[in-house]
Amino acid sequence: MSAWPLVHEAILDPTIEPFVKVHGEPTYSYYGKMPEMNGLMRKAMSGVSVPFMTSILDGYDGFKGVKRLVDVGGSAGINFDLPEVVAEAPSIPGVTHIGGDMFKSIPAADAIFMKWVLTTWTDDECKLIMENCYKAIPAGGKLIACEPVLPDDSNESQRTRALLEGDIFVMTIYRAKGKHMTEQEFKQLGFSAGFPHLRLYRVLDC
Repeated sequence: MSAWPLVHEAILDPTIEPFVKVHGEPTYSYYGKMPEMNGLMRKAMSGVSVPFMTSILDGYDGFKGVKRLVDVGGSAGINFDLPEVVAEAPSIPGVTHIGGDMFKSIPAADAIFMKWVLTTWTDDECKLIMENCYKAIPAGGKLIACEPVLPDDSNESQRTRALLEGDIFVMTIYRAKGKHMTEQEFKQLGFSAGFPHLRLYRVLDC
């Protein structure tokens, strides 16, 4: 909560990171050094992930035929995440937990899954993540990225307000230069990383 009073500073100067200014380090490294906070973060993500993934599986059939799936940032669910996160992941039949750094490399698979990952990083960092994903999949493979998508034009709808509020949350707690993107921005990001095609599937309209 102590980072929120500094939101206006990040708006005026995007080099200012509210969370870093208060705690002295980025969110992920801060959580990594504090087991209790790390545990609360995982529980919070699990709480919102279950209903979200239920909607994904009900509305998207792109997982059919996938033999080896890497979940980047999966926490508990191949699952690829930070070493301190996978160290606490439970043993699940058929799931391999691998600790690593997505900015260096990502385990090979015929499909890579990411949920709410790109929105918390800068444009250059997102491009590096996407490039590493592209290197990790074979011809015919795919990246399945579940991310908030901003409308091209702002409006007063509940959905747009929720997306913009999420954008402010990312800027305050994670990265001042992190952001939600429009469909066109996602396309540009994918093309710049080497992906030849992008298809948008809208799962939640609320």
